[in-house]
Amino acid sequence: MKASAKTQRLTGLALMTGIIIVLQIVASFIKFGPFTITLALAPIIIGAALYGAGAGAYLGGVFGVVVFIACVAGWDMGGNILFTARPLVTLILCVVKGALAGLAAGAVYRALAQRSPMAGSILAGIMCPVVNTGIFCAGLFAFFNDTFNEWMMGWVSSTGNEANPLLYIILVLVGVNFLIELGINPVSYTHLRAHETCADL
Repeated sequence: MKASAKTQRLTGLALMTGIIIVLQIVASFIKFGPFTITLALAPIIIGAALYGAGAGAYLGGVFGVVVFIACVAGWDMGGNILFTARPLVTLILCVVKGALAGLAAGAVYRALAQRSPMAGSILAGIMCPVVNTGIFCAGLFAFFNDTFNEWMMGWVSSTGNEANPLLYIILVLVGVNFLIELGINPVSYTHLRAHETCADL
């Protein structure tokens, strides 16, 4: 039984890993603003819920590595600018934000799932993009402040808006991308409920 469960877990994680790689490579060419959109959160959330917070951290780390590769290759133009400025910091930021997002999603789901699978999956789906985006914004402020200010002033010049960092983050850096990432919730919940239903049969 233990060997079978371990094999099932490894197979599931391998499948989720492949899905994350494919989805994020595809997402590297879909842009709303200076950064590419994130399509790989659903398998991270699902994997974290099914296999635990550690698995979520691993899957989030895989996502972070793919994002970093996109930065190096120039598929993500905003990320490429950060990589050119500070390569090691960009690598650490990509991997850490992804890993912590997966870890947080798994921890939230496990904490709430026994009482309410719906609440657990929805809050895990919210937590994952919030942590991912929050750490990215914090890292941008901490390590790429000059780049951030340059981008913001370019936006101010082109739009006529005031130089308001919070407004720039909400409208440009986060904006549509974050809303689409939050839209992962129904997908994750549907998959998790289907898995739980099959497990009960």
